[in-house]
Amino acid sequence: MSSIFTKIIKGEIPCYKIAEDDNFLAFLDVNPNAKGHTLCIPKLEIDKIFDIEDDLYIGLMQFSKKIAIALEKAVPCKRIGMAVIGLEVPHAHVHLIPLNEMDEMRFQNKVSLSKEEFEALATQIRSNL
Repeated sequence: MSSIFTKIIKGEIPCYKIAEDDNFLAFLDVNPNAKGHTLCIPKLEIDKIFDIEDDLYIGLMQFSKKIAIALEKAVPCKRIGMAVIGLEVPHAHVHLIPLNEMDEMRFQNKVSLSKEEFEALATQIRSNL
C-alpha cells in the first residue's frame, strides 16, 4: 500500500508544493510545529532514511539545504531546524522547521494556518528559490 507521501507525489492528495525535481518533492506540513514547517521527501518510497542509496541520500540533503535557505528568507526565524524521525509516515522525509525557540522542535505544539495562509506561504518560499 502506498504511503500518504506517495499519494501526494502521484497527485492523489493535494499539497502546498514548494519545489520539485525528478527525485524530490518539498511541501508544507499541514500539521506544522511552526509557520513554514516543510517536508522534503524522495519520490522513491523508501521507509527508513538510512536505507536510501548513498547518491539519493546526498541528493536529498542537498535538496533540503536549498529549501531551507529559501525558507529562512521567507519566514523570520533564528534558524531552520532539521529533524528526521520517520515514525509517523513509512516514507523517508526531512522536517525543516523555522525556529525561534526549542519547543518548536518538540512535535507537540502545533500552529494552525488557513488554506489562504498556506498558499501565500508556499508562494513566498518558492519566490526565494
